Amino acid sequence: QVQLVESGGGLVQPGGSLMLSCAGSGIRLRDYIMGWYYQAPGKGRELVAGINRGGGTNYRDSVKGRFTISRDNDKNMVFLQMNDLKPEDTGVYFCNGVTSANSYWGNGTLVTVSA
Repeated sequence: QVQLVESGGGLVQPGGSLMLSCAGSGIRLRDYIMGWYYQAPGKGRELVAGINRGGGTNYRDSVKGRFTISRDNDKNMVFLQMNDLKPEDTGVYFCNGVTSANSYWGNGTLVTVSA
């Protein structure tokens, strides 16, 4: 059974930092293009950052310079380091793994940025 499990969310003040983790089981994450998506309250799911199998990355404009996506293939994990968090970063963050044949999602972890 394939599972992606996110962790690391929580409540943080504006300007603070969090690191999100995504652990895979029943799936070899090195074979997948991995992404972090977020869903703000009342809105659809949007891509925050992606990392391909070679380690190349891409980011939505609003997080460039603040967020860093990385992967540790030996640990079968993907990370999202989030710095200088802003209230508009609030939402549920989901891990996604995709190939041409499959797409898997975790259940999400809630990030709340508030004073």
